[in-house]
Amino acid sequence: MRVFVTGATGWIGAATVDELLSGGHEVIGLARAEKSADALRTKGATALRGDLDDLDSLRRGASQADAVVHLANKHDWGNPEESDRAERAAVEAMLEVLEGTGKPFSIANGLSGLVEGRSVVETDASPAVGPGADRGGSENLALDYVDRGVRTIVTRFAPSVHGHGDWGFVNFLVAAARKQGVSGYVGDGSHAWSAVHRSDTARLIVLGLEKASPGTRLHAVAEEFVPTHVIAEAIGQVLGIPVTSIAPERADEHFGFVGHFFGLTMTGSSELTRSTLGWEPTGPTLAEDILGGAYTSGADE
Repeated sequence: MRVFVTGATGWIGAATVDELLSGGHEVIGLARAEKSADALRTKGATALRGDLDDLDSLRRGASQADAVVHLANKHDWGNPEESDRAERAAVEAMLEVLEGTGKPFSIANGLSGLVEGRSVVETDASPAVGPGADRGGSENLALDYVDRGVRTIVTRFAPSVHGHGDWGFVNFLVAAARKQGVSGYVGDGSHAWSAVHRSDTARLIVLGLEKASPGTRLHAVAEEFVPTHVIAEAIGQVLGIPVTSIAPERADEHFGFVGHFFGLTMTGSSELTRSTLGWEPTGPTLAEDILGGAYTSGADE
């Protein structure tokens, strides 16, 4: 297949491009800057200059491809409304091109916040509906197009997609530990996150693109339940600093913005994903990655 990938030089996108190319697919990667375009060309992919606000480029990429993988997101924490607006407009632009073609459209989402009090399962619908919802309600928007001739596949990511070069939540936890001189967890550390290695995530995205039925929700989850005190202990061990409890009311002060998320349980199951596609994670665990220096060695994959 010829696959158009947004976010093609991002954390998960770059690994997905590599996985697609190694599987014999062609890749058109969306690139905001010439440096990103050069990186794609070096890999053997075609670069298409543009971004999420350049709807003409998104339409052009989708029209030139046999499938679309949408991984880009503005992640503007200071202006989430703008991020949500841009996400919905971008998804609408690509879906309009794909309507009636039967081509695959793989869209990313997170699994946190979808249900309360238990792990999210693949059959749980996202409560985000409509333009004003989280991520512009793009998951449900994309699923609406199944009846309009698009093979939509949703891939929901664990809160930690980890590995060398990760700039996400765990990276901020390590930065906070360095700054504070202690590795903290919130309260009694019994909250938990799901986790998955970056390589396993990329493999699942491509597997879903190749084999998943229209309307399938996939969960990129290798470890369903990693207690937050285990994450803190691994960080403390690799940095050689004490590990301590942080009172919930001090979480934001100690950790920064990530403190809110570290005080939540954000877990999901991948049982249905594994049984449906035969996907089995093979990458290291989150603790193994932390202890192996993924967040402290300065190495890059």
